[in-house]
Amino acid sequence: MLSRLYSTSENAVGSLSERVRFQQLEGARGPLAALAGIAFGAAVLMAVGKASGIRIATTDSAAPAGVYRIIGREVRRGGLVAACLPLGVAKLGLARGYLQAGDCPGDAEPVDKVIGALAGDLLDIEPGSVSVNGVRFPDSATASRDSAGRPLAHVAWGERRVAAGQVWLFGFNDRRSWDSRYFGPVPLAAIRGELRPVVTW
Repeated sequence: MLSRLYSTSENAVGSLSERVRFQQLEGARGPLAALAGIAFGAAVLMAVGKASGIRIATTDSAAPAGVYRIIGREVRRGGLVAACLPLGVAKLGLARGYLQAGDCPGDAEPVDKVIGALAGDLLDIEPGSVSVNGVRFPDSATASRDSAGRPLAHVAWGERRVAAGQVWLFGFNDRRSWDSRYFGPVPLAAIRGELRPVVTW
């Protein structure tokens, strides 16, 4: 009798209700397995991307959205870079939804921005424009409110000399860019590297 209870052949020809229940369990396993496979694939891609310096930029504030590769730490005016923001700035960005979670201080993602000013540059920020060394950037007006209508704090208007060990990061490709006009300079050490496009859209 015990052998019948544990016989796989007996279970295969069991009652109709047992077979229906088994088929329901099998059917539920399909979508769950697919979701698990997608999650596993995404985790592998993220790990490979991080190890090989690949970043996916989903916004176009500083450059077209796409896949970029970190190629080195060269710091030059006009260079597109990935950078971590100071802790307080990162926390504000996360709280307001300007940043997503990531591996920078404060558990924020790095930003992808263009280096607009380096140490020693003369930077002039006014409501209608940003200038560096007397050269005005087009489309560089500072917004007073974000896309949700909330007031946006910004740096003090006027001229300043960029201090040693600092850079100012901008994203004039999109008026909605949250950049150094609002949070100020970023430490040079926070630059992760220069970004080169692999594919953009």
